[in-house]
Amino acid sequence: MEDYAAKMLLKTDAALREYVTGHAQYREAAVLAAFDELRRRGQPAPEEAALRPGLEAGAAEQATRDAAAAAERQQAEAPASADDEETGPALYSPVTIALFSILPMPMFSMIAGGILMCLNLFRVGRKRAMLGLMLFIIAYLYIGSALISWAFLHGMNIVWALMAFNIPAALVYILWFWPRYIRTTNFRSRSIFLPVLVCVIVIWGLEKISPYVMEKQPKEMRQKIEKMMPQPPQP
Repeated sequence: MEDYAAKMLLKTDAALREYVTGHAQYREAAVLAAFDELRRRGQPAPEEAALRPGLEAGAAEQATRDAAAAAERQQAEAPASADDEETGPALYSPVTIALFSILPMPMFSMIAGGILMCLNLFRVGRKRAMLGLMLFIIAYLYIGSALISWAFLHGMNIVWALMAFNIPAALVYILWFWPRYIRTTNFRSRSIFLPVLVCVIVIWGLEKISPYVMEKQPKEMRQKIEKMMPQPPQP
């Protein structure tokens, strides 16, 4: 609230009289301060007795309005409380996406992490970013599958090869897509139960159909695949 008493100390007598004669143009608190300053200078205004009761009532109402406005501004500027944070979108956390992206499951884990990131982008309404992410996954699978096949053929351990394939994709999800398109740390973590269940079902299905797929492959291709797979220890 403005300090009208200090302001009136700097006014001339004529300026103080202008506050009195033109009281309708000024705030009530300013006119009251002008009355007080004139009285302090030994020049009390004749109009004071008639005007003071109404001015004091108006000044009290204005002070109430100013206090309410200040409280609203303070509340608007206050940091979000714990309750407010619970209203953020329900998203799969970066940790969850990273774990699903680097698990050593052949050609599947970086896709799983990408799917979770796509669901996050859909939840925050970034549909164009979803398209960009899907294009990245397709391109990465095309290039990465060629590289990982080359690594297998040159004797690289299957676990290390899969880790080398999945980790860069996980870093892209967490360090590029998340900060660029999701742009928030205020979110509720979604349960991983459903993604884990889907992964288990898909892996089970792949194990069931893999023998039939192998039978359809040429003999030379089957032999190469069998050499790539880890062999059980000899008794």
